[in-house]
Amino acid sequence: MSTTNNRAYNFSAGPSALPLEVLEKAQAELVNFNGTGMSIMEMSHRGKVYEDVHNEAIARLKKLFAIPENYEVLFLQGGASLQFSMVPMNFLQEGKKASYILTGSWSEKALKEAKLFGEPVIAASSKENKYRNIPTLSEIQFNSDDAYVHLTSNNTIYGTAWNEFPDTGDVPLIADMSSDILSKPVDVSKFALIYAGAQKNLGPSGVTVVIIRKDLLEKENKNIPTMLKYTTHVEGNSLYNTPPTFGIYMLGEVLKWVEAQGGVEAIARRNVEKAGLIYNVIDNSNGFYYGHATPESRSLMNITFRLADEELEKQFLAEAKEAGFVGLNGHRSVGGCRASAYNAVPVEACQALADFMVEFQKKHQ
Repeated sequence: MSTTNNRAYNFSAGPSALPLEVLEKAQAELVNFNGTGMSIMEMSHRGKVYEDVHNEAIARLKKLFAIPENYEVLFLQGGASLQFSMVPMNFLQEGKKASYILTGSWSEKALKEAKLFGEPVIAASSKENKYRNIPTLSEIQFNSDDAYVHLTSNNTIYGTAWNEFPDTGDVPLIADMSSDILSKPVDVSKFALIYAGAQKNLGPSGVTVVIIRKDLLEKENKNIPTMLKYTTHVEGNSLYNTPPTFGIYMLGEVLKWVEAQGGVEAIARRNVEKAGLIYNVIDNSNGFYYGHATPESRSLMNITFRLADEELEKQFLAEAKEAGFVGLNGHRSVGGCRASAYNAVPVEACQALADFMVEFQKKHQ
């Protein structure tokens, strides 16, 4: 365990670490929110007290992420997995194609869902390279009349991330940013739609953020169920049905925390520092540790690596667990090790892991 409040060194891929200050504030407000004599979980989502929390969270996200005025912010449910279906259901018009860039398992799942509604095509893929890299911009092939181009900005399983996004011109660019939203500044105006499950950098599981350009709504398919139309939630300010009120309250508190840290720019600098501590150990280990992602495609959020000896790798994970490091096992589909250093993971946790890795190598080399 870490020395601060007996908190574990939490490197889980998601749900992931939340800021301690946010958890402590939620704890203090749990049974009596703002003097109402009720928990935020108990009150009506139609009442003014909750409505203020809801609207403040939207306004704070717009400010922190520099979202232009011609975009709507929605708080939905169903995670990114539901967005895999909602996007093509709403925007893959008959007679059109949609281009998908494959960089890992989640983009594959998005493509699979799109096939239920139309004719998606693969614009680029790094699958042949075991998803060790992000395709170069010159490799991406799409048509000017495509319904949209879809990408996954950060790949939790393989530890890769986009460092530069493609310019798709008049073709709407759609991104799943579930695992790196708010980890660094992004030019939102490049995208027609961004979606993200909250459980990495924004709050607890149960909330899905959608940032959608207003003109894209004009292309929405009208012949689909009410709850699956983006316009339904835009018109209802994400209050068409009962939203995940506690999750949205927590998201708002996380946004306040980001603000207090100095905003997204300050968070980004710290994320570079945190990931660098661990990547430096890997790079200077003479092959004792080796990364999955190619250096130019490395993620700051998910640091994936292996040990040269599989039995030693099992021992590493066992000893790390004993030392208080949580969530270092790689995804079940690929194995190995993975340290997820999302926004709320402190520098001290990454330094502690780097020190542990150095000491483990000294003992076993």
